[in-house]
Amino acid sequence: MPLYLTALNPTDAVTHGLLPAAARLGTEVVLLTDGPEAHRTAYADHPSPPLAVVPAAVRDAAAVAARVHALRRRFGPAEALFSNSDHLQTPTALAAELLDLPAKPWRATQRCKHKFLARRMLAAAGLDTVACAEIGPADDPDEVAAGLPYPAVVKPCEGVASEDVLLVTGADALRDRVAQIRARRPGAALLVEEFLPGTLRTYDTLGDGTALHHLGSWRTALGPPPHFAESRLDWDPVLPQPVQAHLRAQLAALGVGLGACHTEFVVHGDRARIIEVNYRLIGDTMDLVCAELLGFDLFATLIRLHRGEPLPSDLPDPTRLGRHARVDYVLADRAGRLADAPAEGVIELPDGIRLGHRLLRAVGTDAEWHGTNRDYLAVVHGIGPDARRVDAALDRFRATAAWPIESAAVHT
Repeated sequence: MPLYLTALNPTDAVTHGLLPAAARLGTEVVLLTDGPEAHRTAYADHPSPPLAVVPAAVRDAAAVAARVHALRRRFGPAEALFSNSDHLQTPTALAAELLDLPAKPWRATQRCKHKFLARRMLAAAGLDTVACAEIGPADDPDEVAAGLPYPAVVKPCEGVASEDVLLVTGADALRDRVAQIRARRPGAALLVEEFLPGTLRTYDTLGDGTALHHLGSWRTALGPPPHFAESRLDWDPVLPQPVQAHLRAQLAALGVGLGACHTEFVVHGDRARIIEVNYRLIGDTMDLVCAELLGFDLFATLIRLHRGEPLPSDLPDPTRLGRHARVDYVLADRAGRLADAPAEGVIELPDGIRLGHRLLRAVGTDAEWHGTNRDYLAVVHGIGPDARRVDAALDRFRATAAWPIESAAVHT
C-alpha cells in the first residue's frame, strides 16, 4: 500500500525529508505532480526515489482522487494521501476525504491559506481583531482601505514566501504598491492590514486530529523594510502559558488538527497576535534543522499521522532539550549570478557544536532580486549546548565565507 504525495516544484521537505522517511518505514511513495519532469530530474540519483512520478492536475481535488483510484490497479490501495505544499493543502485534503483516507479538515486548510478568511474567523470567534480589508482585482485601494491605520502591510491573500508582502506608510504608498503587485499578479485578491509590531515568533505543532503537540518555537529576524525577508532564526521554545493558550485557542478556531502546522505571530501582553498560519511544516530547510535539533524522526512521524496513527507518547519536550540552535539565511542583495560559495556539508566542531551549510541556489545561477525569501543563496545552521557557543561558531563561519554575486544578464 503506497503513500501518495501531491507536489508542485521539488522541495527539500520531500527530497531530503519525506522520501527517506518513507524508505525507513518500508513505505513506497507515488508522487502526483503537474511538473513531472522536474521531479524525475530531482530524484535521478536519489537513494530512495518515489516508486513513480505521475502527472496529475494536483490543484483539482476530484482529479487527484480519480487519479489515485485509477492507479490502484498498478500500485494497490493508498494508505495515505497528503501534501506539504502551501498551494495544495485544500485540494489534497478534499481528495483524501473523497477517498476515505485520513484528511486534514479542508475548511481549516482554506481558512489558513486565505489570510482574509483567517482574520475574519479569528475576529468572529472573539479571539483577535486586526484592522484589515480585502482589495479585489477591480477595487479602488483608497476606498477599500479608508480608515485603516498606518503603517500597514499589503500582501496577496493567498501568497507565500514573503512574496509581494510590503510595508506601506500611507495611502499614496498603498496605491503604488497595489499597482506594482497587480502588474505581477493580475486578478489576485490582496489583503491590507494594520502592522502588528513586535518580535516575529513561530509556533510549530504536530497533531493527530485530537491532540496537538508543540514542537518548538523560533525568534525570527527580518531584513530591512519595506520587505519582510527572514534573515535569522534563534531557537526560543519557552512561551508564557497565557500566550500559548491563546495560540491554541486560535488554531482550534481555525480548525487546525491533523498533521504539521507552522504559525507566525508576535506577542502583545499575554496574547499572541497571529501574522499567518501555514498548515504544513516550517519551510526553507527549517524542518530538516528541527528534526536534527529535536533528535526524532519528524518526517516519519508525519507520515504515520497521515496514516491515521495517534501522536506518539514519547515526542520530545522542546523546552527541555538542553540544546540551542540558530539558523542564518544568506540573501542576495542584488540581481546577478552566484559566482562562488563555500562547500556544502556538516562540520563537527569542538565543544559539541554541529555546523551545517546548504546551498539554496546553485553556483552559476542567474536570478532577479525580489526582496523576499526567493533571494536566499544558502542556509547556515548551528546546533550546540548553548547560545553563546553556537553564535560564536556561526559568526566565525560567516566572517570567513563568501557568496559573491556578479552582474549578469538576468531574464524575468
